[in-house]
Amino acid sequence: MVSLRVALVQEASGLEPEANRASLDRLAPSGSDLVVFPEAFARDFGEAGSDISAYAEPLDGPFATEVGRVAQDRGATVVAGMFEPGDEPARPFNTLVVRGGATASYRKIHLYDSFGYRESDRLSAGPIAPVVFDLHGFGVGLMTCYDLRFPELARALVDAGAEVLVVPSAWVAGPHKVDHWRTLVRARAIENTAFVVAVGQPGPRYSGHSLVVDPLGEVLVEADEDAAVLTAVLEHPVLERARRTNPSLTNRRL
Repeated sequence: MVSLRVALVQEASGLEPEANRASLDRLAPSGSDLVVFPEAFARDFGEAGSDISAYAEPLDGPFATEVGRVAQDRGATVVAGMFEPGDEPARPFNTLVVRGGATASYRKIHLYDSFGYRESDRLSAGPIAPVVFDLHGFGVGLMTCYDLRFPELARALVDAGAEVLVVPSAWVAGPHKVDHWRTLVRARAIENTAFVVAVGQPGPRYSGHSLVVDPLGEVLVEADEDAAVLTAVLEHPVLERARRTNPSLTNRRL
């Protein structure tokens, strides 16, 4: 049976990049195929509107290199968020880096210009292209935080072969936010008959509630708002049965 063991590291990043790099090794568990850290784990955003350009690193810089080392040490694939230099020095990319059994990177497409925030003032949007990689018999697609509110991206990832949607996030806390988070994660799973692995930073600043949802919308595991490490096993026969039961991907006409 094709299966994928996943670990979700719901942990806060700080303002010191060196300490965050050390946290990768301290927190990454053994025994998983895929270990997912939150968005902006290389360095937190800081105060709203802060200039984070000084903390942007290339994809072969200290953070991504340490992600690769930890992945190799654990015999896993590790996903974690960082800031990457872009065409505009003052506005880097919000990037997910993937190292280990697969190598990939994804630059966040939808910037968080919502709920009173203006992420686009300090960050550049990535190219509009789905990023999917293969891992242990699964197609794995990447999204970041606010991307979750845009079903078009999830569907583009599934059309590109994704069967698991991985969503590292720093979902800001506030009224309605946990409800929106849980509802949208389950919706993306149900409408795409795909697993969703959604990892957030913990409270009090962020919402926590990292969770894994199966292709029929069942929550397999969920944290509260506190720091936690969760594990789950994704089984390919579950995905196949869900797509036979609810063949919405093949029934759609648009």
